Amino acid sequence: MTGGAEARPEGRTRHARAGRIASLLLAGYLLVSAVDLGGLLAGADTAHLLAKPLLMPLLAAYAAVRGGPRWLVAALLFGWGGDVALMVDHDTAFLLGMGSFAAGHLCYLRLFGRAPAPRVAGGAYAALLTAVLVAMWGDLPAGMRLPMAGYSLLLATMAWRSGALGRHAAAGGALFLLSDSLIATGVAGWPQPPGHDVLVMLTYLAAQLLLTTGALGGIGRPTRARAYRGKVETA
Repeated sequence: MTGGAEARPEGRTRHARAGRIASLLLAGYLLVSAVDLGGLLAGADTAHLLAKPLLMPLLAAYAAVRGGPRWLVAALLFGWGGDVALMVDHDTAFLLGMGSFAAGHLCYLRLFGRAPAPRVAGGAYAALLTAVLVAMWGDLPAGMRLPMAGYSLLLATMAWRSGALGRHAAAGGALFLLSDSLIATGVAGWPQPPGHDVLVMLTYLAAQLLLTTGALGGIGRPTRARAYRGKVETA
């Protein structure tokens, strides 16, 4: 009895400490995101190059401290691999980055499990994917067409299935699709709006944060009791 009574305050102390660490990591992610976006707005390439590689490790660490599932942490780390690869302006690096993001989408799909997602959203994503590919196909470099078609199918599936985790995650999946669609217009050589790079990063950073908070059940103190688990995880 005495040992249990002593253990409870100690457990609360560890819980509170983890909560503070999680808050610091989330604040760090938001701060570095602001630095990255500010650097893009100001044309300060150095700020962008320094900030971008820090983003997903901070968010992955936040998810881990919050007691997030391994598939979420893995998805974010694959996102980091994609971020780093896309910092190199070369076709091979672009394909490697796309492959890393694809692995992250597979991790997200594993996280979502077999829980139902809205069928209407699935039909809308299928129609959107078809329309975008048809519109871009002739403008894409020949060597990029099939890889981008396969990646787009996987991304659209992830965006649809993200609804299994609720509205936050569903919004994150939609923003991820929007961000990568903006990148695809650049690959296709379409005219780009002012602030294109900022829009790409803003939608991407919001997407990853919303997917993370959706999987964690919101922004709060660390917990190992994952409420989503009964809905979306399977053995």
